[in-house]
Amino acid sequence: MLKLEGVSVKYGSFSAINSVDIEVEEGELVVLLGSNGAGKSTTFKAISGLEKPGEGDILFQGDSIRKKSPDRIVKAGIVQCAEGRELFSRMTVFENLIMGAYVHRKKKALVKKSLRNVYELFPILEEKKNQDAGSLSGGQQQMLAIGRALMTSPKLLMLDEPSIGLAPLVVEQMFEVIEHINKEGTTVLLAEQNANAALKIADRGYVFESGSVVVKGASSELFTNDAVRKAYIGA
Repeated sequence: MLKLEGVSVKYGSFSAINSVDIEVEEGELVVLLGSNGAGKSTTFKAISGLEKPGEGDILFQGDSIRKKSPDRIVKAGIVQCAEGRELFSRMTVFENLIMGAYVHRKKKALVKKSLRNVYELFPILEEKKNQDAGSLSGGQQQMLAIGRALMTSPKLLMLDEPSIGLAPLVVEQMFEVIEHINKEGTTVLLAEQNANAALKIADRGYVFESGSVVVKGASSELFTNDAVRKAYIGA
């Protein structure tokens, strides 16, 4: 479904990612592991069209999206849930969700169905639909960010550090939700520092260091890899 071939991105003279090769098959849940600044978010930005690769190509369902604008990439079916949630804090929960459905705004039946699905997944959002997004707890804001992304009916959902800043119990619930979304048919690309939780639900993973993929493999292989355990899980 998604394939990155030798993708490199620079910020001025600084190389953020170097010759990155990644594949995500339809229906998979794939995780990108690595510390802060390792290149995970830049990889997401390159896929989303927010940063243009200096080298390499990005293919989605067989077509190059390297030169496509972010809005065309969203319309193609790739949606990113950004690190830090990036909600419209002074808008209501409902308004934030409807903004997520902007690309489908003329398809009223689809928007209504998507909203119903989000409320079924996150009942608290329906309960608080008239409250400002900024008034929600951290966990509820993350639910809203994911819900807003789901309003686009994505083929590929990219989640950038969804567990950051959340309490351990909420983190556990969040990963259960992500696993559920994937099992319901949405392909997921997840960027995480919480390797222990991410590898439990992922099919495969890639480990980033200094902008490059240094280890890749099935989740079970990464979970038992001594270097990965020492760096990200704890032996």
